[in-house]
Amino acid sequence: MAIQSFQPMTLITLRLIIASVLLFIVSKSTGKLQKLRRKDFKWFILLAFFEPFLYYVGETYGLTTVESTLAAVIVSTIPLFAPVLAFVVLRERIGWPSILGIIVSLLGVFFVIYEPNGGFNANPWGVALLFLAVFAAICYATVLRKIPDYYTNMNVIFYQSMLGLIFFIPTFLLTDIQTIRTIHVTRESLIALVMLSVFASVIAFVLFAGAVRKVGVTRTNVFVNLIPVFTAILSWFILDEILTLSKWIGILVVVIGLFVSQMGKIRFNKAVEDVI
Repeated sequence: MAIQSFQPMTLITLRLIIASVLLFIVSKSTGKLQKLRRKDFKWFILLAFFEPFLYYVGETYGLTTVESTLAAVIVSTIPLFAPVLAFVVLRERIGWPSILGIIVSLLGVFFVIYEPNGGFNANPWGVALLFLAVFAAICYATVLRKIPDYYTNMNVIFYQSMLGLIFFIPTFLLTDIQTIRTIHVTRESLIALVMLSVFASVIAFVLFAGAVRKVGVTRTNVFVNLIPVFTAILSWFILDEILTLSKWIGILVVVIGLFVSQMGKIRFNKAVEDVI
């Protein structure tokens, strides 16, 4: 809906600007705005480079050339590669429940997105861009573990968004500045922009950062497999798309896989405020 009015780089830049303003207002008004320490700057600039910059570029431009079905398959490979990098960089142990849960949930993802009569028309550049997004997401989660506990999750995302603009604004000036005059903003695209900013760039990022810092890269990234599941369910409600039996089976399998991967490892004995 948003891309009907905005070019990809314009959309992403506007999302980050709105998200940064919202996070600053909330942090400042609640007295929880923390100063960025000089010694931590390198980690935050690296964090912003991988995500939002590299991930958004790969994902947004990749989706303009590759069918969403194939894109969902590629994005769902994040949990497969995340444990490897987490083990190499963070020495984060990979348990058998995590491995089994990843395999089961991936099987469910394929049930959700697979259409027996459908085919794949894969643009190689689009596929490469989506795998770039996968690589960026894994690196982001790994670098996130390097951020000191001194910072609250909200402050982490605030500085990540602010520093992300250092990468996005010059890129926007190079790619989309000529299209500004031709933008036709509709009510639907404006609402979509605000929802992307509030729900995706603020709330989702804050909660994801809290999860990574609490339970680790491997177990958090397993939940990436829920993206196509929620997409299917919301498409059913909002867009009146039909959910076949295989998709319902896939949704159930994904959820089972998630429970298997978390078996005996997460105790929900912390208040929600601890994550936020």
